[in-house]
Amino acid sequence: MPTFLMLFAQTGGQAAEEAALSSDGDVATTPEQIDVSPRGLYEKLDGWLDGFVTLLPNILVAVVVFALFWMIGIGVKRSLLLWAGRNDRANLGEVLGGFLKAALIVLGALLAMTIILPTLKPADLVAGLGIGSVAIGFAFKDILQNWLAGLLILIRQPFRPGDQIVVNGYEGTVDHIETRATAIRTYDGRLALVPNADVYTNAVVVNTAFQSRRSEYDVGIGYGDEIAKAKPAILKAVGNAKGVLSDPAPDVLVVDLAASWVTLRARWWTDPRRADVLDVKSDVIEAIKLGLDEAGIDLPYETVVSLFHDQTEDIDGDRSSQREGWPAGDNPPRPARRRNDTRYQATDEEN
Repeated sequence: MPTFLMLFAQTGGQAAEEAALSSDGDVATTPEQIDVSPRGLYEKLDGWLDGFVTLLPNILVAVVVFALFWMIGIGVKRSLLLWAGRNDRANLGEVLGGFLKAALIVLGALLAMTIILPTLKPADLVAGLGIGSVAIGFAFKDILQNWLAGLLILIRQPFRPGDQIVVNGYEGTVDHIETRATAIRTYDGRLALVPNADVYTNAVVVNTAFQSRRSEYDVGIGYGDEIAKAKPAILKAVGNAKGVLSDPAPDVLVVDLAASWVTLRARWWTDPRRADVLDVKSDVIEAIKLGLDEAGIDLPYETVVSLFHDQTEDIDGDRSSQREGWPAGDNPPRPARRRNDTRYQATDEEN
């Protein structure tokens, strides 16, 4: 049979088959058309259902494993909270417990996925998480840095909630330590949230780190008053003030010879909390004032002497015309003679 007849016969046979399929009520398909036949959709749904039934035992096991890790995470967090409560470290238990709970839940989810999809390798998941963690680290660098700093602060515990601190220009009482920031209640009734990274990298002054705190105040007495008389009067006043600790005992030091007075510094110890420090300081200052008045010790005002000079070179040094803190006139007084100074002896003998 010629070749073209064979091709015609094959083409006719294919057309007859397609017509037969179309006669059953289905839509004939061509390479340029989409198969939307109900039979194909049914077969697809049936295949999915068969796959679900096949994976149903794996899904049940995966759910049990995930729930088990979830419950373990809750138990670990509660255990850490109980431990932290007994050791007065509630913030550490909350932060660390929440982190371990989240880590266990993520681990349980990974195991559940590998159970449902056996072809999924844990190594591939870990590798994917590693790449993702790098991207997340760059995107949330500040958040992760503050979280890690907060965890280190809670572990090392340089201060606790309730301590009064000074950090980065903020002073107040530590209210609580979060994963992102340290909450400080300022003395004027405001809340300052200082990032944990700033707290960890900057200098922190803990005012309540010890059982007592020293305060001081400078008092000026006149040069004509006796230091030996003023110091006992100040010590007595400070020692009798309410709130001043007897151990360590208060003391008084001579610290300066100022222009108009002798400076005495009173020092005393009190409870470290700010309210107590301010209340006691107010009582101490009042007691010092009353004690010095009773002892007859002068509290002098500042004395200022101003010298005026006309800056005229022709009369500079001429006592009769120049006014530089010296009386003017035709016969101005001569400066007082210094003792043992031979420069004025001849003039005194002539006069």
